[in-house]
Amino acid sequence: LAVFGWQRLVFFCLFVGSWKMMRAVCLTVAACLLAQATWCFVGPSTPSLPNKAPSSASSGSSISAASDASGQAPSWAGWNPLTFGVALGLLAAVAGSRPALAADLENGEAIFNGNCTACHAGGNNSVNAEKKIKKPELEKYLTGGYNVAAIKTQVTNGKNSMPAFGDKLGPDDIDDVANWVYNQADKWD
Repeated sequence: LAVFGWQRLVFFCLFVGSWKMMRAVCLTVAACLLAQATWCFVGPSTPSLPNKAPSSASSGSSISAASDASGQAPSWAGWNPLTFGVALGLLAAVAGSRPALAADLENGEAIFNGNCTACHAGGNNSVNAEKKIKKPELEKYLTGGYNVAAIKTQVTNGKNSMPAFGDKLGPDDIDDVANWVYNQADKWD
């Protein structure tokens, strides 16, 4: 990052992004610092070997003979097993984790299909046909207007014949389903 670039990134995450974004950035920065520290203290180094005059007698080891002939240690000799373990651990942590996104739309769709489709399949409303969850109806009937916060409030607290899901679903699941409904509302016919 450029000089003070990390400060701009932290500012963006704190004031523009969500806490999930901030957590992802903090974990990435921590991983980078750990990798840098590991590289500085236990990174590969090639020990200098004294140049020996070639001798006619072999020392009995092909590695020693190769080292004696070139005056340098073999390339694998400089790698510390601890460095390899730390690098492998960081790779597993980064590759094995899901990215922390502001809203997980795939999870939102799964939550919707498991909890909401009984009444709201295809964006319709089987209980009150005029109050669909399509964009025009959400703009007209949803308290607070057509936005994610209003959808989250409706899902969490319920209203009229819609039950509250605040006790059944966790905050992240409610956030995901609200974002999915918001993104899907203008796609339903």
